[in-house]
Amino acid sequence: MNKTRRQLIRAGLVGGTIAASGVLTGIAPAGSAVAAEALAQPKAKKSLRILMLGGTGYIGPHMVSEFLRRGHEVSLFNRGRTNDDLFPDLETLLGDRDGGLDVLKGKQWDAVVDNSGYVPRHVADSARLLASAVSHYLYISTISVYASFAVANDEDSPLGTIADETVEEVTNGTYGPLKALCEKRAREEIGDDRLTILRPTYICGPGDRTDRYTYWPVRSMRGGEMLWPGTPEDPIQIIDVRDLANFVVDCVEEKITGVYNTVTPTGSYTIGDLMHDSIAVTGADMTPLWVSSDFIAGQEFEDAIPIWSSPEGETRNVASVSGDRAFARGLVTRPPRETCRDVVSWWRTLPAERQQSMRAGLAADREAQLIATWHQRKI
Repeated sequence: MNKTRRQLIRAGLVGGTIAASGVLTGIAPAGSAVAAEALAQPKAKKSLRILMLGGTGYIGPHMVSEFLRRGHEVSLFNRGRTNDDLFPDLETLLGDRDGGLDVLKGKQWDAVVDNSGYVPRHVADSARLLASAVSHYLYISTISVYASFAVANDEDSPLGTIADETVEEVTNGTYGPLKALCEKRAREEIGDDRLTILRPTYICGPGDRTDRYTYWPVRSMRGGEMLWPGTPEDPIQIIDVRDLANFVVDCVEEKITGVYNTVTPTGSYTIGDLMHDSIAVTGADMTPLWVSSDFIAGQEFEDAIPIWSSPEGETRNVASVSGDRAFARGLVTRPPRETCRDVVSWWRTLPAERQQSMRAGLAADREAQLIATWHQRKI
């Protein structure tokens, strides 16, 4: 496993978080333009029966809610350990992807959404069992599957590999290659004509407990001199969890198959834009301090900086992943400032102890130390 992939994984491309508290968050505020547009959207002509493998973590509830809003019927399959009171009126099939799929046998659905598959064996088992039970299988993968970010990737770019394909432990070094194998196993069991694979970049929005994106506006609220990486022109890419959910439902309703990167348009968003969004949304009295990539590498803290990666060397194209194929099939990404605003609104509803436990980014004492070192270096 090379250093670049370790950095990407530690920075947060490893997915899988849990929605804060037991309440679904991230719905557009009533009266907002997004809420009005969502309410105005007509329901699907045909109600579909959907099986969600998972559905109560972070991204799952947004998908479930969008399916329900459009008039579909949803069943959940999970272990009943996470937010089990989130959708009390939905059918919940209790089981385990590791050898506990029997509860799914003999049932039929129109489509299955697999957003909890990290181990190839688990994906193969569920896809094999459901191959005759559904007409459409949608798998949530990741852009971490790509072998290299020294080049700009599209859906046909080479994928990462793992020497021992029997490995099942998900670590910094195995996450991307294992997700690539999950894609392969799903394809072997389902076939290309019934399979959709979505490869999101950093999934951002209300309810994300990784705090990868959230760190930036929340740290801005504290004010004062704040360390920002690289230059304001350095590109970044994100995907709002609600935009991902909308595209998932579109793919199922319209039977859109194939492989799609789900990212903001290449070159459309920068770390400087995120800084301006953070100030605009929070009204913070924050002074940005831009430190160079060389300084970050020398002080060895790139792993503590979420969302951003050095635009030099092996990481120079992390934020240049093409989403053209998805946009051509209807993916719509909202203005990033809306994501920032809604994340801050959500954050302010959390208990004080949660707000004091930021899970990504630089700790205050470490940031202060680095700022002092930077100023000393400039003398």
